[in-house]
Amino acid sequence: MNDALRTALTRLRLSGLAGTLDVRLQEAAGHALGHAEFLELVLQDELLVRNERLVARRTKSAGFREPKTLEDFDWQFNPSIKRKQVFDLATGRFIREARDLLLIGPPGTGKSHLAQALGHQAIKSGFVVLYRSIFDVVRDFLHDEALSGQDKTLDRYLRPDLVIIDDMGMKQLPKRSGEYLFEIIMRRYQVRSTLMTSNRPLEDWGKLIGDVPAATAILDRFLHNAEVIAITGRSYRLRNRGGKEPAVAEPAACETDKK
Repeated sequence: MNDALRTALTRLRLSGLAGTLDVRLQEAAGHALGHAEFLELVLQDELLVRNERLVARRTKSAGFREPKTLEDFDWQFNPSIKRKQVFDLATGRFIREARDLLLIGPPGTGKSHLAQALGHQAIKSGFVVLYRSIFDVVRDFLHDEALSGQDKTLDRYLRPDLVIIDDMGMKQLPKRSGEYLFEIIMRRYQVRSTLMTSNRPLEDWGKLIGDVPAATAILDRFLHNAEVIAITGRSYRLRNRGGKEPAVAEPAACETDKK
């Protein structure tokens, strides 16, 4: 590749094409490729690089706690998780249909791993994702409310195709938490998908939020069009420790008004 061509590709911001052009030129000569075939190959190279960069940017913007994937999940440790069901969710169909998803079960059984892995797969499928723990959600709203920037914060939670709210039930939340969570769920209801994880039964959410009516309203909308995966079993993090694991209440259904 001569300097003039390299400069032109740089000015056009075709770095993917530039990185493989020499190899493609040799391939074209060796296989007697036609002009259209050659052009298709080099454009595919450029598109591949651009897609990889887009995925990297969206992954960073999503704010995942850890880089988790479905490939590195230990499916043998917890057989209560249905692999086929999870991989069906990984297709992104529930996001395209604006349905919600709840992963509920004891601590350490893989909920956060699966939530982040599904989020990462969604990004690879072209969706925009935001990952936040429930504590991050409350801090975001409390901070920006003090700075009169609550509308900007809410917009951040409304724009993504998938919002993941992790760790519901780790501890009781501050006052007004129910208001913030209700606003997110209500505004995303049947418009965008929301994925939540919880290690506490749904009937405990009123106590966690400190507002039973708000918890009822949240669950009424969230569960109306949601797929619920109840996970049981041992804690992966405590698998190598001796003795008994701490007792945790099993997931329980919550009756809500579906009208």
